[in-house]
Amino acid sequence: MNEQRVPHSPGPRQWLGLLVVLGPVLLVAMDGSVLFLAMPEVAAALSPTADQALWILDVYGFAVGSLLIAFGNLGDRYGRLKLLVTGAAVFGAGSAGAAFASTPELLIACRALMGVAGATLLPSALAVLSELFPDPRRRARAIGIFAATFAAGFAIGPVVGGQLLSRFWWGSVFLVNLPVVLLFLVLAPLLLREVRATRGGRVDGLSVVLSAAGVLLTVYTIKHTAAEGPSGAPVAAGIVGVAALVWFVRRQLHLRHPLVDLRLFRDRVFTVAVVTGLLPLAAWSAVAYLGGIYLQSVLELPVMEAALVTLPGAAVLTVTCVVTPALVARLGTRAALITCHFLVAVGLLLLLPTRVSGGIGWYVASTVVAGVGYGISFSAVADTAVAAVPAARAGSAAAIAETSNEIGNALGIALLGSLAALIFRLQGPDLAETLNETLVIPGLAPAVVDDAKTAFVTGLHAAAVIAGLLHGALGAFASRRLPEALYGMGDAGRRPAEQSAPGASRADGGATPR
Repeated sequence: MNEQRVPHSPGPRQWLGLLVVLGPVLLVAMDGSVLFLAMPEVAAALSPTADQALWILDVYGFAVGSLLIAFGNLGDRYGRLKLLVTGAAVFGAGSAGAAFASTPELLIACRALMGVAGATLLPSALAVLSELFPDPRRRARAIGIFAATFAAGFAIGPVVGGQLLSRFWWGSVFLVNLPVVLLFLVLAPLLLREVRATRGGRVDGLSVVLSAAGVLLTVYTIKHTAAEGPSGAPVAAGIVGVAALVWFVRRQLHLRHPLVDLRLFRDRVFTVAVVTGLLPLAAWSAVAYLGGIYLQSVLELPVMEAALVTLPGAAVLTVTCVVTPALVARLGTRAALITCHFLVAVGLLLLLPTRVSGGIGWYVASTVVAGVGYGISFSAVADTAVAAVPAARAGSAAAIAETSNEIGNALGIALLGSLAALIFRLQGPDLAETLNETLVIPGLAPAVVDDAKTAFVTGLHAAAVIAGLLHGALGAFASRRLPEALYGMGDAGRRPAEQSAPGASRADGGATPR
């Protein structure tokens, strides 16, 4: 591979190609959050159980996260553009199926199919984008736009969902994907070129199975136990899931070409960066999901008003993603990483004054303050992780950083959502598994309704406190253990010359156009 290319100004093909690539990226991110405000209508239409409702929300994220690295390796071998086009077509088919799903099981299956397709899109889109911008500086700018688009998709998902639900039925939140997919399938072969990697190695199929099965079985146990209490089959599934994850970790340490290069975690900067990719998205997704229910089912806001309440936080998050490179250049990567965790912690704790009878102002303040922290973390993580490792392992580092985002999104709903469900089951009126199921029972006394809403708000507070404390602890750890001379995005002017060159060529992870 020859990186000594003559820098040139990007032409119409490059910018049009960037726009085409960003379409699937926006959809993959947006579909991780678009259902947050739609869940009350989905629950009314399909009557899912508590654990089915959680699966509807996060099976997508788990499918993306568990297969992201595997499909990145497949793209290296068989061609990124080919995988990108195939994934977009499957994503469109899954979206159409989800829009017209008539049962919770069918919706879960279609969401899983969308997640599998989404796992093909992100790494391939990044590699194809790198081919479009061979000049390192312009490539870095394009990747910054890529990161901002991905973060914006998560942020605007609930707003888009709310706008659609105010005019159409709940399936419209999936049908909106189809025009973007069709436009991509038409334009991608015209504007984009095939990209393959020069590095060898095969995808270890057993590692793919172990990682996916381990995560899904373990989370299934947590969800089922939180919603219905412990029982034999789910506990056994959890034991199998943990065993699969242990086997997966041991296998990665002995493979010549591991699916996840766990040796990278020996570097504490890389480890902090990856956890910074996981934890903020876990907090954001859980609070956005629970917040959507709070606004609509507790405060009884119409879906359009609920969407407007989420808009300030979404706007702040998106703007922060855009300005983070300049912020990091001014403050440094270390200060940015530390600051983001404390901002998220403070923002989450601002949810504590919310009550059954009111709290919209506190909710908006929470999303705005935490949104600044989320935006910093979403933009800075991948570059910090890549800058922490040798150039030859940058591709693996970038893939792990992207995977931490998706796993964090799914884990937030699975773990913190299950915590909230457990508290509702223990403190609620014991008439149904969820708040929405309880509220549709005819003839409820006002005191029972108030008890159910209070139990839900208690669960929301518990999730916010746990996530806030974890962020505070990670911020304190980073302030004590991260080195002062920490380089990442925006630090090219400060870092030593011998460190600048490798960082400039890392974006493609060893990919070359064919």
